[in-house]
Amino acid sequence: MSEETKKLSEKEKMLRGLAYFPSDKALQHDRANAKRICHQFNMHDIDDRKGSRKLIKSLFGQTLGAWIEPTFYCDYGYNIRTGKNFYANHGVVILDAAPVTFGDDVMLAPGVLISTATHPLNPEQRKKGLETANPITVGDNVWIGMGAKILDGVTIGNNAVIAAGAVVNKDVPAYALVAGIPAMVKKLIAMD
Repeated sequence: MSEETKKLSEKEKMLRGLAYFPSDKALQHDRANAKRICHQFNMHDIDDRKGSRKLIKSLFGQTLGAWIEPTFYCDYGYNIRTGKNFYANHGVVILDAAPVTFGDDVMLAPGVLISTATHPLNPEQRKKGLETANPITVGDNVWIGMGAKILDGVTIGNNAVIAAGAVVNKDVPAYALVAGIPAMVKKLIAMD
């Protein structure tokens, strides 16, 4: 570890994609704050859409227009950025230790899990409690099907479709339909 890295806070390490300790007090505080806002959102009056949007706006790093159905959970919130017309159905979880960026017109079906976090393969490093996180980017006009899981470091191209139950551990090209565990390209989507 370099001298410069040693001087960084655990949050700075996390945001730079370096190994960090999620047990750090500042990160615990940030996660607790996100959980409080998620709880408020999940319990909020469903007829008060304006109030719900205000809670999401206070949580996310950026949103140009998002509607999320309760229940919703995330780790930090400030690493989530949505484009215009973002929609997430019930039971979506976004573990955003690294940036999660959604383009315009993205739809998430119920039960989607998106996780930027990963743990070392080395058991000694894992026992120390270290974690790393890699950004996830979702392009414009993407539909992610029910129960799909998007893993750390993945980029999903514009106009792609992720089938229900897919586990995406590799980049997805634009206009591709992917399905399976692990997800594989099943076909390219034709534009009529």
